[in-house]
Amino acid sequence: MKLSSGLTLAYCTNIHRGEGWNETFAGLKGHALRVRDRVAKGGPFVLGLRLSNQALIELREPDALKAFQAWLEKENCLVAGINGFPFGSFHGVAVKEKVFSPDWCEPARLEYTKGLFDLLAQIGTVERAGTVSTLPGSFKSFNRDADAQKVMRNNILGCAEHLAKLRDRTGLTMRLAVEPEPMGLVENTTETIQLFNQLRDEASNATLVDEFLGVCYDTCHFALQYEGPAEAMTRLNQNGAPVVKLHLSSALCLKPTARALQRLATMQEPVYLHQCMGKRNDGTLERYKDIPDALTSPSIHSLEEMRVHFHVPLNAENLGDDLSTTAEHLIGALDVVARTPGLVRELEIETYTWEVLPEAMRSADVVEQIIGEYDWTLSALSQRGAVSL
Repeated sequence: MKLSSGLTLAYCTNIHRGEGWNETFAGLKGHALRVRDRVAKGGPFVLGLRLSNQALIELREPDALKAFQAWLEKENCLVAGINGFPFGSFHGVAVKEKVFSPDWCEPARLEYTKGLFDLLAQIGTVERAGTVSTLPGSFKSFNRDADAQKVMRNNILGCAEHLAKLRDRTGLTMRLAVEPEPMGLVENTTETIQLFNQLRDEASNATLVDEFLGVCYDTCHFALQYEGPAEAMTRLNQNGAPVVKLHLSSALCLKPTARALQRLATMQEPVYLHQCMGKRNDGTLERYKDIPDALTSPSIHSLEEMRVHFHVPLNAENLGDDLSTTAEHLIGALDVVARTPGLVRELEIETYTWEVLPEAMRSADVVEQIIGEYDWTLSALSQRGAVSL
């Protein structure tokens, strides 16, 4: 939906199954419209699409694209942007670190992302702008060497060049939004700024970076870095890595007591990667690739606190067993947005882990959960002066 402050608020449809276009479209019809009817109040409903490479290829067929365009108009739906992080299967199979494949070192990632932008240009975006969010270059464990990382940056700049040509042809100004993630090649503020400086140094024209690249700030991901949102967002914006989109999400948070670790052990599941980051009393951080790595490491007992990349509902409360969430970081990010009108255009609720959440942490119906997160977000935004139109 559109908000009076110029923001758009959507939820990311990666919460629904859909690797092919038919399944993706069925999810929009069966779930997104039910959410719209409860939260949009007759106004335009903004979608945050997730399209796999397979769905993109199928949707680009003329008949499928024409049907989707007609559906958007009929249902008064608009598209703010596309989540272009997961390239392949994202539900019901072991995704884990494969979500980073293909990375930006590979031509397939560039072609997929360019295709998403071409699609956005065809279906239209809110106020002739829009984003595609993407992975932070690669995954640290892929061990990409300096030559491979140079290829990676060349591919990212190639996408920026594609966006410049699209703007010249269509008048649409769109940005590739790099999304830092724990243990991604770029995961924190310092690494993000470094990447943008390298891109600017290597670009044929620095305006390619300034005009067509930005950062998707995921409040779950940055909470794991133990960086305050005001400081992180200010540093990014002042150092040439502007935040253009916010993913609204919360991570798990716990003190490593026996009871909390026992509960955490029950939350390990085979689909998604749940990176863990812990903080010691002296401020140093410890990283673990996944929940089992944390639980079996002796170093876990030296931590003051640990945070887990497990997207939990924004309105989750009373998790019990010494578990809490990083909602404080999320609220801090909303405070920054409210204090700085025009800083960010897109807000997107992203709790894609609904299918693997413990029963006590999710609604019996995914639509009810999404509506609850809209209610929480709209209340928080209203308290900060941003209301729906």
